[in-house]
Amino acid sequence: MIKLDEVDLKIIRILQEDCKKTAKEISQSLNLTVSPIYDRIRRLEKLGVIKKYVAILDKNHINRPITAICMVSLRYHNQGFMDKFEAQIKELKEVQKCYHMAGKVDYFLHINLPGIEDYHDFVRLKLSKIENIGVLESSFVLKEIIDKTAYYV
Repeated sequence: MIKLDEVDLKIIRILQEDCKKTAKEISQSLNLTVSPIYDRIRRLEKLGVIKKYVAILDKNHINRPITAICMVSLRYHNQGFMDKFEAQIKELKEVQKCYHMAGKVDYFLHINLPGIEDYHDFVRLKLSKIENIGVLESSFVLKEIIDKTAYYV
């Protein structure tokens, strides 16, 4: 694990809230000079602590208001079947997140679509074409209570 000091953590907190903040703005917030802040940010990027910078979109403004949670259990659990499933799932543009799980289900998929009909088509025309799916359970989000992108550090 990479050792981070308090200044690194403060920088990370600021960037998680607004990654468009400049090194100058961050340095003013922390009462430090620009150069060391810039160097620290570059170091955090090179170490992989900061993986990338993204724009977080409002799903309603891009016509993806329906959030479906799809729980998948496979019929067969050897490495080859799991690798094939994971490769096929990566090809589906509708899947935003996929987690391999321990417990009752094997995979947890997070999907956002324009409507229920679109989810039906997704399951019928795409997901059902993937071999080795044994059980597929779907749930739909009624209300988002917490939607954080920042890690607590």
